[in-house]
Amino acid sequence: MTDRPKLIAGNWKMNGTAAALAEIAAMADAARDLPGHVTVAVCPPATLIDRARAAAGDGPLVIGAQDVHAAADGAFTGCVSAAMLNDAGARLVIVGHSERRADCHETDADIRAKAEAVQAAGMTAIVCVGETAAQRDAGTTLTVIGGQLDGSLPASAAGLAVAYEPVWAIGSGLTPTIAQVGGIHAAIRTNLVARYGDAGEGVSILYGGSVKPANAAELLAVADVDGALVGGASLTAADFLAIVRAA
Repeated sequence: MTDRPKLIAGNWKMNGTAAALAEIAAMADAARDLPGHVTVAVCPPATLIDRARAAAGDGPLVIGAQDVHAAADGAFTGCVSAAMLNDAGARLVIVGHSERRADCHETDADIRAKAEAVQAAGMTAIVCVGETAAQRDAGTTLTVIGGQLDGSLPASAAGLAVAYEPVWAIGSGLTPTIAQVGGIHAAIRTNLVARYGDAGEGVSILYGGSVKPANAAELLAVADVDGALVGGASLTAADFLAIVRAA
């Protein structure tokens, strides 16, 4: 088994104005004292990426983005390319989040194209997969996730992470059991190794879905859980850092 570092990434979603940059600065200060096996990232809204990078200073806190357009440039009003995000200071990009899949009708093919654009720009793509409550209740979780991986993952494992986010757990306060998390992450690892060979062992698999200080340590101790994709609890330095320190 590869000794993978822990990646804890915060997804601010549509939250945050300039007033929130103080939280970024506090996270950046704390990140300087973290052990070397933990990488901390925050993905603010696109309007804050440049200022968040400045607030983070030259420390280890990584600034990311929440979405990207697959094209390098062109007549795509309101969209942002990977090169633009990189230029603003982003070093990783979330693609295929369940809210993008559901609300914006993004397909697996869309997500794969975005991931490859992120990789081509020299950044890390965090590709999200996960099942709805109806799919879980129907017993099709692994089939659904396997299909998403097959359709969404880029050709290369370089600059890639995967986030498993059970859609029914996001913002609900509910989480799968530890055994369920372990089983799904193991299945994702098997898929990655089958797809990429030995390089699949080096791809970090994050868990996302109502991660909070109270359950972080237990979740992060599960085999093949290489970090967390954190939503609401990443909006304040106090809550986010409590999760980070559990790694």
